[in-house]
Amino acid sequence: MSKLYIVPTPIGNLNDMTFRAIEVLKSVDLILAEDTRTSGKLLKHFDIENRMTSYHLHNEHKVVSNIVQRIIDGEEMALISDAGTPAISDPGFLLVRECVENNVEVECLPGATAFIPALVNSGLPNDKFFFEGFLPHKKGRQTRLKELSEYKQTLIFYESPHRLLKTLNQFIEFFGAERKASVSREISKMHEENVRGSLQQVFDHFNNKTIKGEIVIIVAGK
Repeated sequence: MSKLYIVPTPIGNLNDMTFRAIEVLKSVDLILAEDTRTSGKLLKHFDIENRMTSYHLHNEHKVVSNIVQRIIDGEEMALISDAGTPAISDPGFLLVRECVENNVEVECLPGATAFIPALVNSGLPNDKFFFEGFLPHKKGRQTRLKELSEYKQTLIFYESPHRLLKTLNQFIEFFGAERKASVSREISKMHEENVRGSLQQVFDHFNNKTIKGEIVIIVAGK
C-alpha cells in the first residue's frame, strides 16, 4: 500500500520551500492541489513536472473516498494547499481522517504555517496558546468572543484584510482596549509587517489605511 504525503508550501517567500518537499512532489504519482492555477506557478518555479488534480473545500466530500481507494490500490499522492500546511484552516482534515480510518499511511512534512512566526514575533507568552483560526462570520460570533475573552492562554486568529478593522473593534469591545496584541501580515514577504501594542493602538495603526495580505492576530490571554 502507498501513502499520502501532506506537504507544506511557502506562505510568501519561495525560498522557504524545503528540499524534501520538492523531492516528494517530484516523486508522487499525483498532487492534490487546492487551486491548480496557483500551485502550477509553484511547481513551474521548482521544475516539478507532475500531474495535479483539484482538491478543495467544494469537492472534498465527493472525491475523498475515491482518492483513498486509489492510494490503497498503489498510487502515492501528495496534498498541498495554496500556501502553508494543509488542514490548518485549509482542506485536508477529511482526507487524513479517511486515510487513518482505512489504515493508509499518512506522512506530514514539517514546513511553513503562518501562525507560528506570528506568535513568536508577537512577544506574547507562547508556552501555552489557543489557535482559534477564523471566527464565525455571523452566527455565534459574539457568543464565541465572549467565551474567548475568559481564556488565559494567548489567542491566535486568522483574518482577511477587509475584515481586520471590524474584528479589532470587536476585540476591543469584548477583550478591552488595553489587552496586548500583535498583528502580522505578509509574513515572509517583502512588505512583512508586525504591529504590536494594545488592541486600541493596533486598531489606530491600521485605521484609515489600505490593508493587504494575509493576517494573523495574536491577543494576550486574560
